[in-house]
Amino acid sequence: MTSDVVTRFAPSPTGFLHIGGARTALFNWLYARGRGGTFLLRIEDTDRERSTPEATQAILNGLTWLGLDWDGEPISQFERRDRHAEVARDMLAKGHAYKCFATQEEIQAFREAAKAEGRSTLFLSPWRDVAEADHPDAPYVIRVKAPREGVTVIKDQVQGDVTIRNDQLDDMILLRSDGTPTYMLAVVVDDHDMGVTHVIRGDDHLNNAARQAQIFHAMGWPEPVWAHIPLIHGPDGKKLSKRHGALGVEEYAAMGYPPAAMRNYLARLGWSHGDDELFSDAEAKEWFDLTGIGKSPARLDFKKLEHVASHHIGAMADDDLVSEIERFLVATQQPALSQAQKDGLAAAMYCLKDRAKSLPQLLEKAHFVLTERPLDRDEKSLAALTDVSRGILAELTPQLQNASWTRDTLEATVSEVAERHDLKLGKLAPALRAALAGRPVSPSVFDMMLVIGREETLARLTEAAAE
Repeated sequence: MTSDVVTRFAPSPTGFLHIGGARTALFNWLYARGRGGTFLLRIEDTDRERSTPEATQAILNGLTWLGLDWDGEPISQFERRDRHAEVARDMLAKGHAYKCFATQEEIQAFREAAKAEGRSTLFLSPWRDVAEADHPDAPYVIRVKAPREGVTVIKDQVQGDVTIRNDQLDDMILLRSDGTPTYMLAVVVDDHDMGVTHVIRGDDHLNNAARQAQIFHAMGWPEPVWAHIPLIHGPDGKKLSKRHGALGVEEYAAMGYPPAAMRNYLARLGWSHGDDELFSDAEAKEWFDLTGIGKSPARLDFKKLEHVASHHIGAMADDDLVSEIERFLVATQQPALSQAQKDGLAAAMYCLKDRAKSLPQLLEKAHFVLTERPLDRDEKSLAALTDVSRGILAELTPQLQNASWTRDTLEATVSEVAERHDLKLGKLAPALRAALAGRPVSPSVFDMMLVIGREETLARLTEAAAE
C-alpha cells in the first residue's frame, strides 16, 4: 500500500452538487482511501460573479450527506490568486511565457481573416517573440509560450494514450490584463502545490489536460497521473439533463436513498469489479482501481438504484437504520420522531426493511407503529371496514384477549374466526390491516400484532369494530 497518493475533488460553487460531480468525488475518495492516501477538497471559486457561499455550502452538505470525508480544510482557489500570478511571472522571467498586447478587436480581426482564407482560427500572437525593449506602455496579458511543433501525449489511465498535435494548441492566457489568473493556470498551480498525484475527473476536461501539461513542463513540475472518466448519461443515452429527473445529490437525499446505497450505485456507474453489483465501502476501497473504469458513458438507471438501495436498507443494522430515518426526516423538514416512535421502529424493523426500496417506502410500511389512536384511516382502509368485517373484528377481539401472544397462536385464532364465516384468512386481512394500521400497505397482520402488543392490538380492533 502506498501512502503518498493524493487526489482532489475541485467543484465550482455555482450551484448544487451534481450527481456527476458526486461520482467524481467518490472515485477520488475511493482511490485515495483504498491506498492510505489523502483526499483533498478544493473550491474553484475564481468566477466571482457566479460563485456563491450558498453554493459552496450546498457542495459541502452534499459531500457530507454522501459520507465522503476530506482531509484538512477546503481550499479556496480564489484566495490563492497571488500565488497563481507569481507562477505566471516566473514563467515570464524564464522565457516560457510572454506579454501579449493584442486587443480584442485585433484578435477578432485575425480570426475573421483566417476563417475567410480557410486557415485555422487559432490565434497566433504577433507579440510572441518581440523583445521587451520593443514593448509598448499598454495593457497586456501573459500567455504561455506553447510548443508549435510536435505532439503532446496525455498518458491517460482510462482513455489510453491521447495524442494532440501542438499546432492545435494555442498560447493560452495565464494572467489577464487586470492581473487575475485564469482557471487553466490556477488548476495546475494548485494541483502542484497541493501535491496531487492523480487527477481523476470528467472526460470533458481531457482537452484541458494537454494545455495544462504545457504549464507542468514549463515549470519543470511532474505531471500527475491522468484519469478522465466518461460522463453520466440519462437512460436514453443522451447527456444528463433536467428532463431525466434528479440532478443534484440533495434530490436523492430527499427521495430517501441511503448514502451507503448511493455510494454503491455511483461506484458502479462507469466502474466495475467483475460481476459484483452489491458491495460495502470496505470492499469498494479494496477493489477500486482506475483500470476498472470503462471508456463509454454510464447510464443512470433508477431501477438499479432502487435494487441497490433495497439491498443496503435490508443489510443495515436496525439502530443505524433508525438513525438514517431521523436524518432523512430532518433533511426533508418533517416532524422528528418521539422516543416511543423510535422504540417502535426499532422493534418493528425486522418486518419493515425487507424489500423497502427507499426510506419513504419503509416509513409508509411503518405507519402502524408511528401512529396513535384514534387512527386516521385512508379511503381503502375505510372501504375494508364493512358492517360484516366490523362484526367479525368484534367477535375476534375477545378470542384474542387470553390467547398466547405468539405468531402461531395468533394465526390459528384469527383463522378459526374467519372459517366460522366461510372466509379464508386472506379475505379478512384487509379489514385487519385497516384496524391495525389504517393503511393497506403494512407488514403482515401478525407481525403488527406482535410489535404493538396485546393491549394496543385489542384497543385498535375494538375501535375499528365500533366505527
